[in-house]
Amino acid sequence: MDLGNDSDEALLSRYFGGELTAFETLYSRYRAPLYRFVLRTLRNGAEAEDLYHEVWSRIITTSQRFSDVTPGAFKAYLYQIARNLLIDRSRRATLQLVETDDPPEVASDAPTPDIQLHYDDCGERLLLAIDGLPAEQREAFLLKEESGLSLEQIAVMVSTGRETIKSRLRYAMKKLRELLEGCL
Repeated sequence: MDLGNDSDEALLSRYFGGELTAFETLYSRYRAPLYRFVLRTLRNGAEAEDLYHEVWSRIITTSQRFSDVTPGAFKAYLYQIARNLLIDRSRRATLQLVETDDPPEVASDAPTPDIQLHYDDCGERLLLAIDGLPAEQREAFLLKEESGLSLEQIAVMVSTGRETIKSRLRYAMKKLRELLEGCL
């Protein structure tokens, strides 16, 4: 049975109804974007992996109470859990950002060495630029770009107004454009 077209909320309901393949589909759907969000925030692969698995543990243990069938509600719920865990972690210890070993994504055609060097430089500049954003702008940027959450979902998640999130994103994008001149 192909579950790939089912909504997140339907998959979660099916999982709690006993269909393990529904959870596998849901897990694989968010594997890359959720992990990237956590990794870009923590900047440490081992810590990101631990927190990523903790998010899914929470989904398994607490989501039986999740009954919102609004499209996109599960996605916001998933990222809210991740954000809460990140906040808890930062309260327990000072986060130290380190460089990631993630290579920049490149087109399928093999670039020339000069172009690859340019891509690598731009990738490093992007990571440093994101790290250099004020915390609230960085969080809004990552929630929007890594998770694809709407402005409304982010605003609810961080308990602030939609226009505030919009401003944070605007300032973050302006700063990133300035710092990445020549890469865009």
